[in-house]
Amino acid sequence: MTTSASKTTRFTATQLETFIASAFQSVGLPATDARSVAQLMAQADIQGSEGHGIFRLPQYIRRIKAGAVNVKPNIRVEREAAGMALVNGDNGMGHLVMKFAAERAIEKAKTAGVAWVGAKWSNHAGPASLYSNMPLAHNMIGLYMAVGSANHLPPWGGIDMLLSTNPLAVSLPAGEGKAPIVLDMATTVAAYGKVKTKAQRGEMMPEGWMIDREGNPLTDPKRANEGFLLPIGGYKGYGLALIIGLLCGTLNGAAMGKDVIDFNADDTSVTNTGHSIVAINIESFMPLVEFRKQVDVLVADLRASKRMPGVERIRMPGEGSFNALKSNTKSGVAMPPSLMQALDKLAAELGIQPLGR
Repeated sequence: MTTSASKTTRFTATQLETFIASAFQSVGLPATDARSVAQLMAQADIQGSEGHGIFRLPQYIRRIKAGAVNVKPNIRVEREAAGMALVNGDNGMGHLVMKFAAERAIEKAKTAGVAWVGAKWSNHAGPASLYSNMPLAHNMIGLYMAVGSANHLPPWGGIDMLLSTNPLAVSLPAGEGKAPIVLDMATTVAAYGKVKTKAQRGEMMPEGWMIDREGNPLTDPKRANEGFLLPIGGYKGYGLALIIGLLCGTLNGAAMGKDVIDFNADDTSVTNTGHSIVAINIESFMPLVEFRKQVDVLVADLRASKRMPGVERIRMPGEGSFNALKSNTKSGVAMPPSLMQALDKLAAELGIQPLGR
């Protein structure tokens, strides 16, 4: 671990988990739940999803202390059939709600072949791929969608922010020991978590992430409330955000449109965040070994295809996270000085041992 206050520090997953769990226990989460959330948040950092890991801890703690999150929820199945379930998260931490939902989807898909589980009365749950990856351990394909926890996207051609970054993640297994194919994306060019990390570090955003209400490029993340995020693919990204919102918000009885609470600006209101997780049992469609083989053949074909001038290699979705996972597992997660200061301040406020001490 690097300890100089002026340099980036690095921490192991165990160190992150211990600190995060301690923070949550100090504000009332039961030890088992605190550890479960901590493991998922640390996993987000280990896989390189820095805007959704420990960076979010001060915000989560603020909302819990303000009474916006139920620290002892009764997470339960409210409706179900052979291939579906609707989970009521009882306003618990989103990580706990979605872990519960993913486990139900996996269990149902073992017999139903495919299972869709929706969730309501949940909260922000971190990066989408945390949950689409869960079925991989059971030789299944995972698909996750959610309504984002703040509206930063207007309808195409408008300026009223009525939609969120509404993420989508799909995880498919490849051959044994090979990187899975993992698409994890917001329906905006950049997730809002990246805007927040840029602001904390005093960095500017590249053009193309946001525009102001006059249509001009907005590159200062500290002025983000003066504009909005741009959708991927223009009007197609807007359409995708809308559909995901309907499937995860409206269909589940969760917040959508003007009912979405901006949890970045509001520490006291219940968000009623909606998510959906789908588990697909590959063996219900074909032998697993054959599917893995065909994925490997396709990946090999893509990588061997002719490249444009200046392109070194063809990348696969999820490759960056897979490499980050290997690197961070070996060397630890990098923690910039600005984030360390925020975490040290949080530790002092909560009366817990600082990270890594």
